[in-house]
Amino acid sequence: MTTEQFLDLAGGIVLALGAFFCLAAAVGLVRFPDVMSRMHAATKPSVFGLVLVLIGVTLSLRDLAVACLLVLAVTLQMLTAPVSGHLVSRTAYRNGTWDADGAVVDDLARDLARSEPPEEPPTSAS
Repeated sequence: MTTEQFLDLAGGIVLALGAFFCLAAAVGLVRFPDVMSRMHAATKPSVFGLVLVLIGVTLSLRDLAVACLLVLAVTLQMLTAPVSGHLVSRTAYRNGTWDADGAVVDDLARDLARSEPPEEPPTSAS
């Protein structure tokens, strides 16, 4: 087996594995019951699947320009997915559309309570 054949085979295997993770993310979005678990399915396996797909494409094409472009795509995906997941979870928390009964730890409630200004006592009008 030559090096090119090996890289093509490895690229195909990594590509198929990445497609599996993307499929798992899509199934998780449909099947999971609440916002937080759907958010997890939308960010973690989909980003990992995309990284594997792009690695597979890089191994198959073996072109420096394509590899640089795919590194940029992976970098942007890894920067934006956590931020969007964080914003979705904060919005769901503040709207009350998350499963509060299923939460084991609620650190955000403590932090929000600490950040609220103290209530001022009513002033008496003289």
